[in-house]
Amino acid sequence: MVHCHNEEMSDDSQLIVPPSFLALFLPPGRTRPVAPREEIAARYEFCEDLAQMLTEPATTKLWELGVSEDVVLERMHQGLTGDDATVSSAEALWIVTRLAELLGWNGPESAGGPGRA
Repeated sequence: MVHCHNEEMSDDSQLIVPPSFLALFLPPGRTRPVAPREEIAARYEFCEDLAQMLTEPATTKLWELGVSEDVVLERMHQGLTGDDATVSSAEALWIVTRLAELLGWNGPESAGGPGRA
């Protein structure tokens, strides 16, 4: 039992949440996140997985629609923030930014427009 508990602890401690994601849980002027570490780590894993999963659909849309990378990223962002959204608007912007990074595209310029982040 203790061995399993230690493995769980080491798995948790190996997860490094990047500062860009941690910032989503740090209100201006605060030094402590507004959510527990476990919750932030779980949200990060979910958002990172989502960004990874969107790489193929994004490149397919770029080719199929013959549009710019920015347009693809904007459409991905719209999909993430729709009525059935499973992520916050801040997480959606982080996912699209991470997606651009994974694909080697410029970051989402229009996705972070007023009222979106």
